[in-house]
Amino acid sequence: MNPNKALWEKGDFTRVAATMRQSGDALVETFGITDGLKVLDLGCGDGTTALPEAKRGADVLGVDIASNLVEAGNKRAHEAGLSNCRFQEGDASDLNGLEDESFDLVVSIFGAMFAPRPYDVAKEMVRVTRPGGRIIMGNWIPGDPTLIAQVLKVSAAYTPPPPEGFVSPVTWGVEDEVNARFTAAGIPEGNIKFAKETFTFNADVPPSEVLSTFRHYYGPTMNAFEAAAKDGRADALQKELEDLFNSHNKADTPGTTSIPATFLRVTVSRD
Repeated sequence: MNPNKALWEKGDFTRVAATMRQSGDALVETFGITDGLKVLDLGCGDGTTALPEAKRGADVLGVDIASNLVEAGNKRAHEAGLSNCRFQEGDASDLNGLEDESFDLVVSIFGAMFAPRPYDVAKEMVRVTRPGGRIIMGNWIPGDPTLIAQVLKVSAAYTPPPPEGFVSPVTWGVEDEVNARFTAAGIPEGNIKFAKETFTFNADVPPSEVLSTFRHYYGPTMNAFEAAAKDGRADALQKELEDLFNSHNKADTPGTTSIPATFLRVTVSRD
């Protein structure tokens, strides 16, 4: 099986996505969605941004490599009565079956950044965007002191080295890397804009329970714990991540979680 597909079909990312709904909706509010806008939501999971896009009148296609998340997204769209939102399987590195210049807006929030072959990802996103259209990405930033970058950093310390040729997903959070990928796909550097923004993970449970969700349902964290257990370091990883989640919690109400995380917003204009 494609290792990227196996990673995201592992566990149940919908459990983690439940903490992302509020920020996902707020982020979509800034996209300038209009009725009938054709949107591709790439690496969409179960629709944290795809459903809010459809609720604002867009015609949305969500594409994800994980079949269980595609199924969950279609179920959520059906339950919400959104006939203008559908989900299908696909690989961000090779969007075969999607026509050239067929979308007004291509969105990928913490999605396509995890696909292999980043230059192919950029090329495919540009290919399916119509002239005058936009691409919006949200990408975690390497070494950032906020939650997700730190979770990925801590987890990496407990897992075996990646295979030769592996390109870290968080390189999508480096402006020079993003510029190189999109300019190689034919986009002038002046058409690529960056901003640092905040995404907040909210839950009506304490941070330790949110961490438990990551441990048991989030593929990368699951892999880290499995690797740590093999050399007797699972307890050390648990303590390090528990300290991290608790120290980053900004919730005012005891027993709840509100953890902000900084990301790089990338906006590409296609001439």
